[in-house]
Amino acid sequence: MSKARLVITAVVVEKRPVSEVAAAYGVHRAWIYKLLARYRAEGDAAFEPRSRRPHCSPNATAPQTVDLVLRLRKELAGKGVDAGPHTIAWHLEHHHQLRVSVATISRICTRAGLVTPEPKKRPKASYRSFQADLPNETWQSDFTHWHLTRRGGLKVEVEILNILDDHSRYLIASVATHRVTGPLVVATFREAFSRNGIPASTLTDNGMVFTTRFAGGKTGRQTRNGLESLLADHKIRQKNSSPNHPQTCGKVERFHQTLKKWLTAQPPARTLAQLQAQIDAFTDYYNHHRPHRGIDRRVPAAAYTARPKATPNPDYTPDTHHRVRRDTVDATGKVTLRYNGHLYSIGLGRTHARTHILLLVQDRDIRIINETTGELLRELVLDPTRTYQPTSRPRRPTN
Repeated sequence: MSKARLVITAVVVEKRPVSEVAAAYGVHRAWIYKLLARYRAEGDAAFEPRSRRPHCSPNATAPQTVDLVLRLRKELAGKGVDAGPHTIAWHLEHHHQLRVSVATISRICTRAGLVTPEPKKRPKASYRSFQADLPNETWQSDFTHWHLTRRGGLKVEVEILNILDDHSRYLIASVATHRVTGPLVVATFREAFSRNGIPASTLTDNGMVFTTRFAGGKTGRQTRNGLESLLADHKIRQKNSSPNHPQTCGKVERFHQTLKKWLTAQPPARTLAQLQAQIDAFTDYYNHHRPHRGIDRRVPAAAYTARPKATPNPDYTPDTHHRVRRDTVDATGKVTLRYNGHLYSIGLGRTHARTHILLLVQDRDIRIINETTGELLRELVLDPTRTYQPTSRPRRPTN
């Protein structure tokens, strides 16, 4: 039985004095008189618990502001862009001249049922963040999967290659293609060099289009691919994340989510050209109009141009690439070698057909040795402009 019911029973039924009941139950006499008045007016309803909410809240957020917050939330989410409390607060301050705290905006959205709780999500405080000090100090790159929607709802898988500046989050390049290949990566980086300058370093995962350091399994990597050779030629330090640890490339990984959220809100692209047009429109919006929380709510273009750009260290010397390979000369007197992602043929002469050889490769310096006798069969510097590396012997006259 509640204390209120006991107090009323003692005063009304048992006819005990109010002062005695107040002392016995440890309550104030004014509360008992108020409870008696409510009991005489409402009967047993006086014992039901009542809200302690004040009759008025002078400091409450104005209804017009609440409606504006909810409208901005709906508009931003409908466009496929970030609609969190920090972004809404930025739009209120810059476009509507209103200052509303992030906590207030969060409570408004939560009361409206627009926030989905994620209690199992790893807290951000558990991550160790890092950021380059200058633009072009580090470029993060990765590719992600998307789809084209053909007639009849048929989905065609495509891929999108992205390059992001680590310091400013500036989107250096975003290219849609049916399949990301080594030559496409090299061409995209070359074009980015011509537009934005040469970075001091790059950071990628261990995909075969970025590195071949795990291509050889237990025996080690077998050859440099096109990107590795390009970076070595420009003295760009190449960094790769640990296997199965995407958090190292977290900025570009998070950017994939932002890009896909925006693409989902657009009309489905039917062709690669339509998808690339949508990506180009997003690139302009992302770089020049969208404030980024990670860079103090500035747009990436402003952060990218605010400081001088980093350049490769002239004293940096990439590791010399060594290879030792066993092979057999074919029937026509040639042996093949892959360099910079391209296959080259090296002539030895029909005299050495079917000979077991050792290829000692140091970058473009090549020595070919007879595996059985140790005789040096040929020594050359690979010419990347020629698919076939001929011998220096004069050709036989034709009959």
